[in-house]
Amino acid sequence: MENIIFNPAAETLSRDEIHAIQSRELQKVTRRAYDNVPFYRRKMDALGVKPEDIKTAEDIKYLPFTEKNDLRDNYPFGLFAVPREQIVRVHASSGTTGKPTVAGYTQNDLDVWAELMARSLSCAGVNKNSVVHVAYGYGLFTGGLGAHYGAEKIGATVIPVSGGNTQRQLMLLKDFGATALACTPSYAMNLADAMEREGMDMNEIALQAGVFGAEPWSEHMRDQLEKRLHIKAFDVYGLTEMMGPGVAMDCVERCGLHVWEDHFLPEIIDENLKGVPYGTEGELVFTTLTKEGMPLLRYRTHDLSSLDIAPCACGRTHVRMRRVKARTDDMLIIRGVNVFPSQIEHSLLKISGIAPQYQIVVDRKGSLDTVEVQVELDRTLIGDTVRDLETLSKKIASQLASDVLISCQVKLCQPGSLPRSEGKAKRVIDNRK
Repeated sequence: MENIIFNPAAETLSRDEIHAIQSRELQKVTRRAYDNVPFYRRKMDALGVKPEDIKTAEDIKYLPFTEKNDLRDNYPFGLFAVPREQIVRVHASSGTTGKPTVAGYTQNDLDVWAELMARSLSCAGVNKNSVVHVAYGYGLFTGGLGAHYGAEKIGATVIPVSGGNTQRQLMLLKDFGATALACTPSYAMNLADAMEREGMDMNEIALQAGVFGAEPWSEHMRDQLEKRLHIKAFDVYGLTEMMGPGVAMDCVERCGLHVWEDHFLPEIIDENLKGVPYGTEGELVFTTLTKEGMPLLRYRTHDLSSLDIAPCACGRTHVRMRRVKARTDDMLIIRGVNVFPSQIEHSLLKISGIAPQYQIVVDRKGSLDTVEVQVELDRTLIGDTVRDLETLSKKIASQLASDVLISCQVKLCQPGSLPRSEGKAKRVIDNRK
């Protein structure tokens, strides 16, 4: 895949230049938040911090954290830093509990977003000759419009399909000659399933790259998607609260996602909320440096990652974050053991004979937690004997016990029987709540 740098002047800055930009912009965004957002004024006053105390990027440690609940508590527009008439677009999270988290954008915010998504898509080889099939949802969800405007900024041809209607997606992928697919990794897997069911000849599909995000996914799933769709799969990272997709992106080297540090200041903190050195795993925290409509100071993502400042062979100088494999708020505690759904996925994808479609059902019988892992059989095993399937089930249970350190019941399901998602996959059903 070709290494395309969309904006060399911005993407190959020296570390000293990046530090200078971050220090300057941190001063400005702190002042903007303090003067225009009562929530931040109260938080900073409680800490005894004034905007003039922030002089360099290192001074970020004096600023307050922001949590997702803070956004919900100030729903809908309480964190906006400009008058409502300067907000030209509103997006909201796809959260399933309580009020959604809202993000507001000025026209400059949208222009910056398009620039950063253009950088990100270029990392996957997208250029003005590309045809980008956008199967992220359009609407309040940021994915569809984020990818759309980034591809248009590059000059590529955009196919704004949105999610759903898989048969139509397959027809358009073939007929319109898409060279890049942008969607969630779980929906890309659904498309691969559908292609195989239809007996589509992959030589008739022009796809070269996939830009997948909006949910954690493993290296094993990357391998599966590349093999089944005949593409190179790239990880794009973002959050509605920050901007949407395009905060960070894989490059052709696939050794971490470049964070666009001229617009976001990333940190890694430990369980005591203290900053940790480069290379140390912890919780990822972001500060928006240039956001006008809704600047956020030290937003806790609850994503587990680490930062790598070593030079990248692609030529980009922005720090790389390790791809997110788990979220601290996705963690399940099963009989005292911390378990992430991504760990279970990683184990399942090691085993041949099963499809990469699964669901985890957690329940409680008496005082004991139970876990049932439901996983679909590969279509080639439909004719296997009961004994063969029992052997496979025991193999899966053994692998899970070894990797995840808990005992699980395994339920083998018919191909296509588990629920599919057009957006983010719902992998866990926790009946204990």
